[in-house]
Amino acid sequence: MSSELIRMLWDSFVETVIMVGLSGAIGAAFGIPLGILLHVTDQGGVHPMPLFNKILGWIINAVRSTPFIILLVAIIPLTRVIAGTSIGTAAAVVPLTISVAPFIARLVETSLREVDKGLVEAAQAMGATNLQIVSKVLLPEARPGIVAGLTISLVSLVGYSAMAGAIGGGGLGDMGIRYGYQRFMPDVMLAVVVILIVFVQAMQSLGDWLVRKLSHK
Repeated sequence: MSSELIRMLWDSFVETVIMVGLSGAIGAAFGIPLGILLHVTDQGGVHPMPLFNKILGWIINAVRSTPFIILLVAIIPLTRVIAGTSIGTAAAVVPLTISVAPFIARLVETSLREVDKGLVEAAQAMGATNLQIVSKVLLPEARPGIVAGLTISLVSLVGYSAMAGAIGGGGLGDMGIRYGYQRFMPDVMLAVVVILIVFVQAMQSLGDWLVRKLSHK
């Protein structure tokens, strides 16, 4: 493999890291509050709002059930408005964020449901407000589960970012398609696959380490 291809592999890896990092951060910024809303407004939550909960849940499920490759194409007009273009790394962040935020929301909701209800009842008995219950009880207790959920989401984003390469989204997926597949260069395809495997393993290991650390506190 030539030095030029190696440089291109490195640049593509950096693009993938940027896509996954940005979309993961923005997705978490929206997904975590959505997950909290889903749990708090549920029938067993601290502030039940059944109608609101059903509508929000339906919207989240609708986005989650849309295959990413279809979502990628369907929101091209929105991507152009937000990113100013429909191709490249910046453009890929838009559909990646929209796809991962509902996924994170459901994982956060599941983590919050696993918190011992006795702790919530004890906080309510002491006169804690709903906001205090969320910030002082639910989130601290669910932190390991939330971190595990975010790790799963980031790993999923790596796969989605590779799919974004199918329509010129940049990153390792784009390079794998353009060089490994279209130009019949199996060594490039193999290199892309190996880099993605190592990247995912590193993220998963870091996430598992953080979960263990938080669980011991």
